[in-house]
Amino acid sequence: MTRSIEVSNYAEDIVSFSDADIELLINKLDTLLPEDLRAPEGEISVAVFTDEGLRKIHIDFLNDASDTDVITFDGDHTDGYSGEICVSAERALDWCERFSNTASEELSLYIAHGYLHLAGVDDIAPEDAKKMRSAEALALAIIRSETPEIFKFKKHS
Repeated sequence: MTRSIEVSNYAEDIVSFSDADIELLINKLDTLLPEDLRAPEGEISVAVFTDEGLRKIHIDFLNDASDTDVITFDGDHTDGYSGEICVSAERALDWCERFSNTASEELSLYIAHGYLHLAGVDDIAPEDAKKMRSAEALALAIIRSETPEIFKFKKHS
C-alpha cells in the first residue's frame, strides 16, 4: 500500500523529528500489523502538539478540558483520507518512565494508538480496551524492533 502522510510539529520547543521517520513508522504499522489492525487506505495526518495545544482540541471538538495523550479523527475513506492523529509530546515525556518506555517510544506508541483507532479498534468498553492493549503491545514491538528513536526531546522543565 502506498500511503500519503502529512506531518506537523506544533511542539517544536519540546521535540524534533523528521517527516521521513514518521512515514517509516506508519509504513511499518501498515505492513507488519495483522490486516484486521491496519488503518484503511488513504492519507493520514499526524500532528504533534504541546499539552496546551491538544487540550484546546479536546475542548473544541470533544467538550472535555482534561489533558489527553491522543485524539484521533476519522477521515472520509471515500475521499482518500484515513484520518488525523493528534498527540502530545509533553504527555509522552511526562508518562514514559511510568510505562518503562523511552520518551520517543511513548510518543511513537501514541501515534500507533491513533492509527489503531483509525483501523477501528476502540478502547471505551472493557472488552474493547483489552483488544486495544493487545494491539498496542504488537505495535510497541514493531516500534522497538523496526523504527529508530524517532523523537529527539529538548530539555523539559
